Amino acid sequence: MSPRLLIVVPCLNEEAHLPALLETLCGDPATQAARIVVADGGSVDRSRDIVRERAAADPRIVLLDNPQRIQSAGVNLAVRTWGADVDMLVRIDAHAAYPARYVSQLVAAQAESGADSVTVSMRAASLPGRCFQRAAAAAQNSALGTGGSPHRAAGARRWVDHGHHALFKLSAFRAVGGYDESFSHNEDAELDARLVRNGARILLAADILIDYFPRATAPSLARQYFNYGRGRARTALKHKPSLKPRQLVPVAIAPLAVMALFAPLWAWAALPAAMWLAACLAWGAWLGLRARSWCAAAAGIPAAIMHFAWSLGFLREIAAAERASAHSAIEHKRA
Repeated sequence: MSPRLLIVVPCLNEEAHLPALLETLCGDPATQAARIVVADGGSVDRSRDIVRERAAADPRIVLLDNPQRIQSAGVNLAVRTWGADVDMLVRIDAHAAYPARYVSQLVAAQAESGADSVTVSMRAASLPGRCFQRAAAAAQNSALGTGGSPHRAAGARRWVDHGHHALFKLSAFRAVGGYDESFSHNEDAELDARLVRNGARILLAADILIDYFPRATAPSLARQYFNYGRGRARTALKHKPSLKPRQLVPVAIAPLAVMALFAPLWAWAALPAAMWLAACLAWGAWLGLRARSWCAAAAGIPAAIMHFAWSLGFLREIAAAERASAHSAIEHKRA
C-alpha cells in the first residue's frame, strides 16, 4: 500500500515560483492522494491568491496561515493540523524548482532504504537576466561558496548526519518533537542532530537534485547568510558538535576584516583580508572562465559577502550567548 503523504510548502512572498511548483507537485503520481499544505507566513505579493485559485480547482491543496512566519513553525503547524493519519512528511521549499516525479523519487528512495529521513542534493540556479544571482549561483555550486558540503553536489546515495530536508517518516519526526521553533535558520541541521541522537538514519539521495535560486541582490544575500551564521552558532551552542573545517574557516573572516581597519596604523594588518579577498576574486574569475560567463566571473563578490556575513552572524550569536551566560551568573550570585 502506498504511504499516506503530507506535503508542506513553507512560503513567504514566492509568487515567482509557486505556479510552477504547484503544477509539478500536482502532476506527480505519488501525490494523487496526498494533502498539499502551503503554510504562508504573511505574503504581501500574489502568493496567497495563487494558492487560493489553485485550491479552488484541486481539493488536495490547502492554504494554512503561519502566524510565526518562519519555516520551522509552518511545518510543525501543518503536522499538528493535518498529520493525524499520515505516514510520511515531505517538506518542499518554495524558493526552488523540482524535477518531475520528485515526490515519487523520494518515496521510492525511502522504501528501498528504510531511511527515517531522505535528504537530497541541491544546485544553485539563476533566472534569466539576473547577473548577480548568476554569480551567486556559480559561487554556491563550488567549494568557494559551500566548502564542499556533501548535499551541494550530485553523487551516489549514502548515509549522512545532515542533508537538505525532503522526506521524513512522520513517526521519526514526531519522536524528536519536530522542528525547534526558536530557530529561524539552520533548523534543519538542528533537527538532524536530534534525529541522529535518537537513532534515526538519514539518507542522502544525492542522485535526486533540486534547483535552488540564490538571493538576487547583495543586501538580501548578506542578510540571509548573517542569519545562517547565527543559526549555525545556535546549533553549535545547543548540541556542542565539532565544527567541520568548512565551517571553522569562515568564522575567521569577520575578524580579518576588522583587523584590516587598523591598516593606517600598521600596513600589514590588511594583508590577511586582502589575501582572502584576492583569493575569492581569482577563484570567481576561474569559475567564470570555465563557464564562459561574465556574470559567473564575478562569483568572488557574492562569495565574499557570504563568508563575511556568515562569520559576523556566527560571532554575534556566540557573543550574545556569552553575555547572557555572564548576566545569568551575576543574577545567580545576587540571589
